[in-house]
Amino acid sequence: MGKKRIISKDADQVSEPSTETVKKTETKVESLRPAKKGIIFVNSTFNNTIIQAADEKGNILASASTGSIGFSGTKKSTPYAASKVAEALIEKIKKLCPFEATVKIKGIGRGRETALRSLITYGTNVGLTINTVYDVTPLPHNGPKPPKARRT
Repeated sequence: MGKKRIISKDADQVSEPSTETVKKTETKVESLRPAKKGIIFVNSTFNNTIIQAADEKGNILASASTGSIGFSGTKKSTPYAASKVAEALIEKIKKLCPFEATVKIKGIGRGRETALRSLITYGTNVGLTINTVYDVTPLPHNGPKPPKARRT
């Protein structure tokens, strides 16, 4: 382990560093200025609905899910919960409005259409404009190889 060195400093030696020796390091802090355009991702599964708002580059600005606003169990997958999630997200991005958005819906849950309707309804009151809506649900184009025929 080696020797432990204890360095003691006298009161005479300890002094305040001068302003010449101290370098001020400037950190680049990116301010969250209001984005004029963005993307809203709606992910609706059988068990949950998650909605995220991002800027044009894909950086997430706000996010909300049914579990985060208080729903639990089977109530998370209901259309009512999806509409409440959309309202919660709009409350979070209210300071960014006016905001033009493209909505990308993914999944086959029950809350997908209700979330979109709520975004349109409550978003127009705040200044959210929805330009286009895309369905980006992944679809298999061939799938796995089928099993061999059963021997008789």
